[in-house]
Amino acid sequence: MGLFSSRKSKNKYVTLTSKSKLTVDIVDDNKWKKCNQCNEIIYNEDLKNNLNVCPKCGNYFRLTAFERIELLIDEETFMERDMTLNSKDVLNFPGYEEKLETSREKSRMLDGVISGVGKINGIEVSIAAMEFSFMGGSMGSVVGEKITRALERGLKRKIPVVVVSSSGGARMQEGILSLMQMAKTSGAVKRLNEAGIPFISVPVDPTTGGVTASFAMLGDVIITEPNAFIAFAGPRVIEQTVNQKLPKGFQRAEFLLEHGMIDIISERKDLKTTIYRVLEKLV
Repeated sequence: MGLFSSRKSKNKYVTLTSKSKLTVDIVDDNKWKKCNQCNEIIYNEDLKNNLNVCPKCGNYFRLTAFERIELLIDEETFMERDMTLNSKDVLNFPGYEEKLETSREKSRMLDGVISGVGKINGIEVSIAAMEFSFMGGSMGSVVGEKITRALERGLKRKIPVVVVSSSGGARMQEGILSLMQMAKTSGAVKRLNEAGIPFISVPVDPTTGGVTASFAMLGDVIITEPNAFIAFAGPRVIEQTVNQKLPKGFQRAEFLLEHGMIDIISERKDLKTTIYRVLEKLV
């Protein structure tokens, strides 16, 4: 039995083609959302029209992987790859199959990342975007494989690679097989680096655990959004480990920029232009 399999996607799972405009009609009976920062009640349509940024206080709501592709990639240029890969319960972990099916229904994806090829203001890139709603964006065998393939696709086609990360870390239901993805993805980044092909890493809120400890922090340029939570472990775990009180917000984008862990903080509305300007200098 392999680590993962390929199967034909059922109609209930979304796939993308070069001809699609990436319109994902998600049914939501609740037409309002409450901002967890300013506590204002926001009409969903207003939130969507503002790129999921609170129009009252500027708080950033999360975007889906589909929305990330739509935000960054030129219209009608995206061609999805490896869309039929899906995880298998090779360790017979109790309840894993049920969790996978629930996540597939919720996200309308077979696993936790979309990958493919498209253009950013005319520059062709290999791109992958992680989906946090799929088991907390955990990196199992399929997620690691698809990101590795996205990196290798850039190497083969000699085009830049952009990976948008949003993850809680390793997928515990796959044990050591999940942890192995850290080495696999990091190895692919190294081969890309040796070939002189740009890799732009975009860790967004939240990016933690094994994803932060591997490819997400290995970009030639690391770009994120305001106030994004980027960390390896939670603040309580770190404080208990080092036995000292750490500064407030030490795992937020602004603190990380100040201390050299990331390179650029970009407003969401400017993110595509920011990535394009970096690529323009590197390709």
